[in-house]
Amino acid sequence: MSAITLILLLFAVVAGLRFFADRTGIPLPSLLVLGGLGVALTPGLPHLVLDPDTVFLIFIPPLLFWSSIRTSLRDLRRNLRAITLLAVALVIATIGVVARTTHALLPDLPWAVCFVLGAIVSPPDAVAVIASTRRLRLPRDMLVILEGESLVNDAAALVAYQIALAAVVSGTFSIPRAGAELLFTGAGGIAIGLATGWCVGWLRMHMTRSSLVENTISLLSPFIAFIPANALGCSGVLAVVAMGLFFGRKGPRLLTPQTRLQGTAMWEMLTFLLEGLIFILIGLQLPEVVRALEPGTFGKLIGVSLAVAAAMIVTRMVLVFPGAYLPRWFHRWARSDKSPYPPWRHLLFTGWAGIRGGDSLIIALALPFAVSGGSGFPGRNAIIFITFVVILVTLVIQGFTLSPLIRVLGIVGDDVEDQELAKARSASANAGARALDRLEAEGGAARLVAELRRMSMLGSAGPDGATSSLAQLRLHMIAAERNAVITMRDRNEIGDSVMQKLLIEFDHEELILSRQDN
Repeated sequence: MSAITLILLLFAVVAGLRFFADRTGIPLPSLLVLGGLGVALTPGLPHLVLDPDTVFLIFIPPLLFWSSIRTSLRDLRRNLRAITLLAVALVIATIGVVARTTHALLPDLPWAVCFVLGAIVSPPDAVAVIASTRRLRLPRDMLVILEGESLVNDAAALVAYQIALAAVVSGTFSIPRAGAELLFTGAGGIAIGLATGWCVGWLRMHMTRSSLVENTISLLSPFIAFIPANALGCSGVLAVVAMGLFFGRKGPRLLTPQTRLQGTAMWEMLTFLLEGLIFILIGLQLPEVVRALEPGTFGKLIGVSLAVAAAMIVTRMVLVFPGAYLPRWFHRWARSDKSPYPPWRHLLFTGWAGIRGGDSLIIALALPFAVSGGSGFPGRNAIIFITFVVILVTLVIQGFTLSPLIRVLGIVGDDVEDQELAKARSASANAGARALDRLEAEGGAARLVAELRRMSMLGSAGPDGATSSLAQLRLHMIAAERNAVITMRDRNEIGDSVMQKLLIEFDHEELILSRQDN
């Protein structure tokens, strides 16, 4: 079987498992990993050898970009303290705990290598977390915190990884240099993401309108941010996230209805295929990972892997409570903040939802084979195996139990989004009516405005000429309604998900009316 045939087979497996997940409510990533394991054990299939850099470049930037575009900057700001604590402080604490656990169980492994492993497995994966929680009925702030954490925590983990890796390869370590690298990597990545986002936005504003060309540029945008940032030693992940948030804020006023509808369909399809493949590829790597181990080490490394996974999960479960309560307690004591304490049930679920995914395995596979002097990288195969088992444990055990845990804890979703949607519909309808009033006041369209109102009440259609003119009036109203919704989002009165839902509705109606007019 050729590699192309195998890829086509994997697409079919992804589609079949998505259908099964929709029918059963089981998290799709968990099913996909198990499906990949099943495919890997099928006799006669070719061995799939992955180039980590290529896989990371193909999968991670576009998935992060689309998630960032659809993330509400307003909601991120509201939960910035919780996201920062989880994405930075918890990542650093997890790195230390994993390194200590690993060194205790594998004392021959150098400390620097143990810290490399800690940096690899410490951050929950954005793709895995979002894919696993997307269908769950959770309060919006919980979803924002989980998704926001997983979007930005890679920066802290990757910097720690690079510092520890440099210590292993060169045998040197400098705390001042590590701090400077952390600042440069994070700030540089954000700056490059915003700069490239502005440049791409300017280009799209000044080019001839073509939905195919614009969406091709959209498809290339995450790579335009990631590749330069990565080449300059900055965080390519943060560059992509920064560009995605920039476009999420500025994009609604730049896109035509046809471009937005076509682009949304394109990105949803691409996201589905890439998410499916990345989790299946994790499962497919098991035979290669086991084959690379030294004889007689499999059983011991299984025990070490489970201990590392347990230490990692317990660390998150324990630290998420003081991370949420202590800052609020301090601010209340200082009388500077009276925000309510989050329910313990929400914190327990947040602690359990730290799912690892493809990022960790790709980074582990990218470990160098040798250090300075030409000797082999110590414990490379063991690190890759432990990483794989940790991912498998979190994706399968934690992933399968997310939905039951919600029921046991009695967590129910809020109606904040429904309230904002109703508010936005009312405001947009009023904006459309005011636009109609202005046209009627001008006098030239008074008869058509009256006819539009009469037909709206009767639900009837007029002659073709009148229908065309009435369609123009309705298009005028839609423009006012769309602008009102975007303005509400810009004023932080509604979230991005509400705005996107209404924009899609307006776009569909506008395209239908435009075809009637032609």
